[in-house]
Amino acid sequence: MKVLFIGDIVGSPGRKAAKKCICELKKELSFDYCIANGENTAGGKGITYVVAQELYNMGVDAITMGNHTWSKKEITNFIDSDPNIVRPANYPDSVPGRGSTIIDGKLGIINLLGRVYMEQADCPFRAMDRELQYIKSKVKAVVVDIHAEASSEKCALAWYGDGRVSGVVGTHTHVQTADERILPCGTAFITDVGMTGPYEGIIGVDKDIILEKFISCMPVRFELAKGIVQFNGVFLDIDEKTGKAININRISKVFQL
Repeated sequence: MKVLFIGDIVGSPGRKAAKKCICELKKELSFDYCIANGENTAGGKGITYVVAQELYNMGVDAITMGNHTWSKKEITNFIDSDPNIVRPANYPDSVPGRGSTIIDGKLGIINLLGRVYMEQADCPFRAMDRELQYIKSKVKAVVVDIHAEASSEKCALAWYGDGRVSGVVGTHTHVQTADERILPCGTAFITDVGMTGPYEGIIGVDKDIILEKFISCMPVRFELAKGIVQFNGVFLDIDEKTGKAININRISKVFQL
């Protein structure tokens, strides 16, 4: 099983970059499933119904979320009825949506939120255990998106899941790391997949705005950067019979739309 995972798609520039690269990579890699982190897809924060449909139409099979899950209030109107959107599983049970899903009866997906330097959430380790009790009774291949700030927390979760999940991929920081590897028991891991969106800003936002914020220490209104875009992702090759990862490769492209 071949899986393409796309790092945090940011706003319209990110969606355009994703559409272009999904089409190209489908021909090049012949992947079976495409997962994308979509918590920043609508204007840089959150997701809307229209944007979710846009992602599906360009070839995304499942969308993971993160700390901006609820930034667009309308998500509560459709997240329960969309089985292909997964929000962090360690949110309280009372919130809308689901923390895991199974695509096409073959690929399990779990979304988790880190707790170090992040907003309050339940334990991601225990949440993963809980979700796996159900998913592993149905499928062998499982990919976990850990949306977290601290690299240590992401790495710890990968070791905790080694041999039980096919891959643990980090999101949230918008900076792709170069530490992709296969852990001893067959779990693929990368600290952060990176970001798909504006390349010439500061993690996607107009650089002058961020510089003003740092220098003045005053609040500013964020706007997405313009110009060149980037595409960050990882390509996972998974043995369907065992659920173990065979390979993981980083993908990084920079181009003008």
